[in-house]
Amino acid sequence: MAALDLPADFIRKGDHVVLKPNWVKEHDERRPGPDSWEHVVTHPSVIEAVARWAARKLGAGSITICDAPQTDSSFDLIRKYCGLDQMIDRLRGSFPTIQFELLDLRPEEWQAIDGVTVKRRTLPGDPKGSTTVRLDEASEFVGFQGQGRLYGASYDMAETNERHNGTRHEYLLCRTPMDADVFINLPKLKTHKKVGVTCALKNLVGINANKNWLPHHTEGTPETGGDQFPVSTAKSRLEQSWMSAAKRWLKERPVMARAFVPIKKMGRMVFGDTQKVVRSGNWHGNDTCWRMVLDLNKCFFFFDGTGARRSAPVRYLAVVDGIVAGEGNGPMSPDPKPCGLLIAGTHPVAVDCAAATVMGFDWKKLPLLNKAFEMKALDFASFAAADIAMVSNKAQWNKAMGDVSAEDVFNFRPHFGWIGAIERGSKVAIGQN
Repeated sequence: MAALDLPADFIRKGDHVVLKPNWVKEHDERRPGPDSWEHVVTHPSVIEAVARWAARKLGAGSITICDAPQTDSSFDLIRKYCGLDQMIDRLRGSFPTIQFELLDLRPEEWQAIDGVTVKRRTLPGDPKGSTTVRLDEASEFVGFQGQGRLYGASYDMAETNERHNGTRHEYLLCRTPMDADVFINLPKLKTHKKVGVTCALKNLVGINANKNWLPHHTEGTPETGGDQFPVSTAKSRLEQSWMSAAKRWLKERPVMARAFVPIKKMGRMVFGDTQKVVRSGNWHGNDTCWRMVLDLNKCFFFFDGTGARRSAPVRYLAVVDGIVAGEGNGPMSPDPKPCGLLIAGTHPVAVDCAAATVMGFDWKKLPLLNKAFEMKALDFASFAAADIAMVSNKAQWNKAMGDVSAEDVFNFRPHFGWIGAIERGSKVAIGQN
């Protein structure tokens, strides 16, 4: 990574600096344990290095390191595996004039067995609380044909579709990151089952106070205006019907969740494992999730912690951990991809386009990035792709994105639902209108 040219007063004395890592899951979903997290979450050495850099600039003030992991993740194990408490102790010892805080922003944590939520535990959540941001007519979901069939993070589809209906589109966001004077985004470089790649833009999912307000896919197939499955087959229609009924049943009878676990295992034998079968919008035709991610970034860049329009721009920096990245079935089951790479920038769209390029993908074939240059309302990417400058200590990347040679990229393997769709030279059409 080459030196980044930041303003001298990017961090000012007395600022509240927020560091937002990717702590999505305590381990690779396929291999639970203390030795399978390095390719899944932001490495603590990157977090600590950035925290120390910020602390030296700050002199006095506060630094909060926070995230809202996936709801069925264990924050206690994330802390243990990554040594986060010891990291905070070292930082406090080195910078006694700065207040350091480690936060799990989630309001609750779920215990899941084989993907079925069987228990919920209330958590303190963000000590500053949360705020509702209404994008309404500025949302990327306005006019979207999937309204009414949007699926969020739980079986309660009614809640998701209540928040995204007609020209009403709103999100519940944690105030600590929204109120930051300086926001430093620390994503992990990985492939992603619903948006192709997860980097700076997608990392803002972790500032939400209720992830069921976030549409992840649309029930159905493309011929019915959905993106849950890529094609309509007898098996996919049966699965959709069976799962829809099961979700409604579980929503009304949450105490029966444990009894559903063996039923779901039987369903996997009939319909196939999600690690091998495309479902739940885990493919390149997902026309839902990219809208949600762009909406979240609109919320962050244009609104503050009160839900009002920002009076001044937030000072923003992204530092991407690609030292040991993740390829294949990301974001929770990727294979390790050692790259020794750090990417930094002051705009998430520019950072993600550069990241996709060095991963070996064509950013123009990723709806999340392609559509970022087509926003008509609350456009937070008011520049052209040609304006993005890549500066590197490696000559092969110290050039315009379009000039990077195919021999000088890492050739990440996409999630299996994206293979053949986003690689350089691939021919598969992306997205739906």
